[in-house]
Amino acid sequence: MARLLAGIDVGTTSVKVLLMTPEGAERAVGRASTPWQQGDQGTQTTAEALTAATRDAFADALSQRPDDTVLAVGVASMAESGVLTDGNDVPLAPVIAWHDRRDEAELEALAADVGTDFSARTGLPLWTQWSLTKHRWLRAHHEPTRHAVRRYNIAEWVVRGLGGARTTELSLASRTGWLDLHTQQPWSDTLDWAGASPSLFADLTPAGAPQGFARTSGDLTRADGAVLTVAGHDHQVAAVGLGCHRPGDEFDSCGTAEAILRTTHSGLPAGVVAGLAGDGITVGAHAAAGRWCVLGATEGGRILGAVMDSLGYAPEDLARLDELAARSHDRPGAAVLERDGADVRVDPQASPGEVWRAATRVVTLQSAELSERISRVTGPPRAVVASGGWTHSAAFMRAKREREPGLRVSGVGEAGCRGAALFAGLAAGVYTDLEDLPAPDAD
Repeated sequence: MARLLAGIDVGTTSVKVLLMTPEGAERAVGRASTPWQQGDQGTQTTAEALTAATRDAFADALSQRPDDTVLAVGVASMAESGVLTDGNDVPLAPVIAWHDRRDEAELEALAADVGTDFSARTGLPLWTQWSLTKHRWLRAHHEPTRHAVRRYNIAEWVVRGLGGARTTELSLASRTGWLDLHTQQPWSDTLDWAGASPSLFADLTPAGAPQGFARTSGDLTRADGAVLTVAGHDHQVAAVGLGCHRPGDEFDSCGTAEAILRTTHSGLPAGVVAGLAGDGITVGAHAAAGRWCVLGATEGGRILGAVMDSLGYAPEDLARLDELAARSHDRPGAAVLERDGADVRVDPQASPGEVWRAATRVVTLQSAELSERISRVTGPPRAVVASGGWTHSAAFMRAKREREPGLRVSGVGEAGCRGAALFAGLAAGVYTDLEDLPAPDAD
């Protein structure tokens, strides 16, 4: 019988749970779909459905290790979405998806009422993504939310449901629009603007702080008594899972959206923060305590998928398309980004190999320019680690390495879960600090 660390990642598409030894060896992965519903108002779910999906994924992982128990549980999650409750933790409203755009009118009001000071203080661009505009929308359209006394970010809600304490973790708080990045305290101006009570924030805590012990039964009995912790925002937690969380490290997440995450020391000036936000780059508290996260994204992965589809190639044909690209010559204009970099125009006279070769280069150039914009204020990256589905494309990675010869590709399959499990180990005293974590290639 082994005592394992559990890392839970409640993502936009699915909930994943990894069971891992304290030495870093993966033992099981459980999964369940994230239960969104599409309705007239937009995309949302319920707090109860998120709890059920998490339990299903956790039970799936535990069923694969019937003789083992859980020492500690860390939970990472998507940011921005949240659960509003009364004083007894009874949910009062739907959980709106972070990418839902029902709050466009509220965003216009935020821009008019708070203006650019919002970005300088919070590190966030003026977008509909953040929690405060959705909270204001809920108050206007869902009367029970006016009586809310507590708000949980998703990872915090899961920890609370497992028996943990009420807490607000800094990296998740940093995506709400209610945290002053420079003071690391709630910003009363935006709380008041959204009609949000200060009680919605519990004590602000860093990722990995112990938050009590699990109270579980049934399929989750073997996690009963495990130390609980909130690991934080899934992007930064994944960087920790990859060992890419020291100041100067860059994590290139090559998924549907290609995210560039640079870890920095805290304390960038407000003017620099506002400038980055003006370019669509967020600055926030990192899950790695005392550090900041500079995060930008492109639609590179989505564009590559669309190009494959337009060429008549299915995902399972990727290796063949990569081979065609390797045998092709560069053809200027075979694939050109347009519409502010959100789409690509393909030359119908070019061969599939020429188009794919060009497409991988134009989306790589886009992410390289994003990285260079970050470097202008933080300095060049110390190390770059890539992970995600598109790292399996030989043509894409060839284009990447032409621009970043020192790029390292990680073989970690569920970096967010691994990072959450490492934070669980920190909470339980298995590791002393972030420098004591096992390397990603531990076995």
